[in-house]
Amino acid sequence: MFERDGRERFWAEGEDTWDLIVVGGGITGAGILREAARAGIRALLLERGDFAGGTSSWSSKLVHGGLRYLASGDWRLTRESVRERQALMRAAPGLVEPLTFLLPMYAGARPGRLAMGAALKVYDWMAGLHYSHYLDRESARWRVPSLADDDLNGAYAYLDARTDDVRLVLRVLAEAVADGATALNRVSAESLLVEGDKVTGVRARDGVTGAAAELRAPVVINATGPWADGLRAGVEAPPRLRPLRGSHFVFDFARLPMAQALTLFHPRDRRPLFAFPWEGTTVFGTTDLDHEGWPDRPACMTPEEADYLVEGLTHYFPSLGLGREHALCSYSGVRPVVGGGAENPSDESRESAIWDERGLLTVTGGKLTTYRVTALEALAAARDRLPGTPRLDGRAPILRPAPPARPGEARLAGRYGDDYTRMRETLPATDFAAVPGSVSVWAELRWALRHEAVVGLDDLLLRRTRLGLLLPRGGAALLDDIGALCRAELGWDAARREREREAYLAHWRSAHAVPAGTGDAV
Repeated sequence: MFERDGRERFWAEGEDTWDLIVVGGGITGAGILREAARAGIRALLLERGDFAGGTSSWSSKLVHGGLRYLASGDWRLTRESVRERQALMRAAPGLVEPLTFLLPMYAGARPGRLAMGAALKVYDWMAGLHYSHYLDRESARWRVPSLADDDLNGAYAYLDARTDDVRLVLRVLAEAVADGATALNRVSAESLLVEGDKVTGVRARDGVTGAAAELRAPVVINATGPWADGLRAGVEAPPRLRPLRGSHFVFDFARLPMAQALTLFHPRDRRPLFAFPWEGTTVFGTTDLDHEGWPDRPACMTPEEADYLVEGLTHYFPSLGLGREHALCSYSGVRPVVGGGAENPSDESRESAIWDERGLLTVTGGKLTTYRVTALEALAAARDRLPGTPRLDGRAPILRPAPPARPGEARLAGRYGDDYTRMRETLPATDFAAVPGSVSVWAELRWALRHEAVVGLDDLLLRRTRLGLLLPRGGAALLDDIGALCRAELGWDAARREREREAYLAHWRSAHAVPAGTGDAV
């Protein structure tokens, strides 16, 4: 996808004029690059960190319509979301997978059974489905035996989907690159080029090689998510984002077994919670809090959030005796929500926003599920400034069909798309053995090292694969074996391997180790 010599070729060839420069390599930037490449636009994407290294790697891993948006009256966003969810499930089986959610109905809870049933019928209708149905108390208990059953009347079942958020970004980027686009990680847009009163490009610097250049384009799109206000400062635009932090626990599946997902409401404040199976583990979250000190203060779970989530676990799964000490890890992300003045962070809209400020087009807000809609809207806003006024095709398949998978390898085909065939043809059969304790295979690591612009161990273990979230202590027990792979594929000597090990483990402890609780309220 992003061959190891691609970075060197880029700087050596010295291309400094493009039709479009996209700044930001999360799902929004990737989607814009994909649709631009489909339209024949010469497009370049720059990501100062790693692809999907911000919000797009720390989402709730759900591709969903947003049932709560329907409850708040945002019908347009809900309808758009469920349609895109359906399109993604059709386009990427093995990567975007349908998942049954149960919503327990307890005596006295609001909304009640009739209101919830009506909302779910509308939710189905928007997607063209007839799926949601009511389960009586015994059926609900049979599906989730560990669920608290005091005052439980039954549960509604409805459909949404889950994904590996990073692999979705990488597959979208891979298709963009295959269609002629260029994508570089670890290259920052240090500042904007402004001529007269218009943005005409960026000053870029490679964090790996130190190379720098002025890169020009008639359109520069700011798709940096929660960092968007930083780039907007280059055109003297005032801050407009409200950074909101969401934190999650990841449990070994045996600790919190889930055959399907649960939608719950925190007993203290009725914020939505989710528990669902993911990559052989169970994810439980999320919080929704103002993240003070952004961007200087990185996102990680606070002790107060750990207490809050444990309170939810204890309320809904009292028989399991779960505490923070039982979690494999935690993760947190910052949502790039546009501030609307709501007192409660959860009441802020998740709609995308597009602003044109002195020629800098900023795209922010929005949802993982609706990335294609956002991308097409952004390109439509810039279309008159693009060479040739390109035609945009919103009816094209959202992703190309993956090649047929071997038995048991639908997961790999979904994650790698067109590259799955090449992976199978070029990697040794022994690489397709499972990594101990996970659903991943060794081929995923070797492929990433050869073809996916890995710079450090955190790229490999937290994003190209998710082993850092799925294994105890971030996969520390496997670092010798992984180091040997890095030596073979990247030529790392013993000193480099040790530096990477120490840096990765230090980062994992600071960002993903579960904090001790405080007993204080969130």
